Amino acid sequence: MRYIKVLSMIFVTVFLLLGCTDESATEDNSEAKSENETAENEGASSENVKSDEDERDQEQESQGNTELEFLDDIPSVPEDAGGLINQKQGEYADIDVRDDSVAEDVLEDIRKLSALPETASEEELNKYFNYLYSLVAVDFPDPQDTVNKWEFGSFGDPDLPDSRYHFKENFNVEVILDASGSMANYAGDQTRMQLAKESINSFLDNLPEEANVSLRIYGHKGTSENSDKELSCGSIEQIYGFDSYDESSFTDALNKFEPSGWTPLADALKQSEEALKDFDTENNTNLIYVVSDGIETCDGDPVQVAESLSSSNAQPIINIIGFQADADAQEQLQDMADVADGIYAMVNNQEELEEEFDRAEEVLEAWEEWKEDALKDVDSARVDNHFDIMEVTNSWFKSELHLKNNLTRLIRIFEDEGIVNGDQADEFRSKRDDVENLIDNTEAEIEENLKDISTETLEEMKNTINERYDQQTEE
Repeated sequence: MRYIKVLSMIFVTVFLLLGCTDESATEDNSEAKSENETAENEGASSENVKSDEDERDQEQESQGNTELEFLDDIPSVPEDAGGLINQKQGEYADIDVRDDSVAEDVLEDIRKLSALPETASEEELNKYFNYLYSLVAVDFPDPQDTVNKWEFGSFGDPDLPDSRYHFKENFNVEVILDASGSMANYAGDQTRMQLAKESINSFLDNLPEEANVSLRIYGHKGTSENSDKELSCGSIEQIYGFDSYDESSFTDALNKFEPSGWTPLADALKQSEEALKDFDTENNTNLIYVVSDGIETCDGDPVQVAESLSSSNAQPIINIIGFQADADAQEQLQDMADVADGIYAMVNNQEELEEEFDRAEEVLEAWEEWKEDALKDVDSARVDNHFDIMEVTNSWFKSELHLKNNLTRLIRIFEDEGIVNGDQADEFRSKRDDVENLIDNTEAEIEENLKDISTETLEEMKNTINERYDQQTEE
């Protein structure tokens, strides 16, 4: 009996011990499981944090890449004379960037950029400076335009290689005038259209009676709204001539329209080409003046048409005048003159517009004298080009001064806005000085080249000017 009790006590004790051992193991397992779960959760949390950081880094890197892609479209700062002459005019080229009227726009353009990192590479610095420069790049005069004007001034010389400049029995002058809505913008106290009408009327009033004149207008119907595009793009009309100038009739024609719509420049040139078919180059000297302030907006290709017109049977001399034209319009108008081997001029006011017409008046006066004297050859009346050279160099100097001042101002704004730090701003100033040196050297070279030009070597010098300066800015 005592033996059984002892066994029972031993069994109970063993059972209790086993129970405690299982509970302890269970607790240990639970704790271990809990620790594992905690570790797993911490690991997952750590992975999530890392993933978020990676995602933010990727997002920032993506934003940076997007910004670099935007800067990749900006042309490089010119490194030679051709680059300066052919650079595209910046949005603030003719404006002081500190002017209150554009201050907010300037800041908005600058804030497209994030701050350059302290360790920015040379490539990044260049991209930012290219953008800064592009905002204020100016339109430097092309020496080729001056040479073309000199050739025009030598009109009538039988030794000139271009037969278009030889006097013929008949002289026909057509003015093609932009009457689109933008010509209603003011240039001083009057609209561009009012100034253009006055200048054209004055020009034609002084032509010889024997000269045939014509005025063709475009874009003078409808509005600039999309709903009126078809109507306006089809509104091209020869409102006068070809006929001798009659002041009363011509003034009546001028007063019948006002600027209003779109810009079908290409189709206007096509109609001029069709009208000039009756005036072959063997018996006619044909002169065209295009006065426009804007780019083609009717889906035509005026550059292609200008090239076709210049090589037509009439072979007109095409003078293209950009009247307060913006950068895109200037580029297109210049291209038109280039492919037509014509003359391009950018004018900003009535005085400059009348100066361009004065060249034609002098040519026509010489033609009238040629006809009256029944001479079949004339001595070359050399242009007094001293003042033309001064005008070119003065224009370069003024443009350079304006560009340098604006670059200096923009660098300061970049620094104030935290886009660049002090050291980076100094590097920008060094790049600005490099541009200034290039401009000075180019100006001196152009002045020397123009002084070397004579009637005998005119064609040769035209080719030389083309080779040296007629190149596109690398992007």
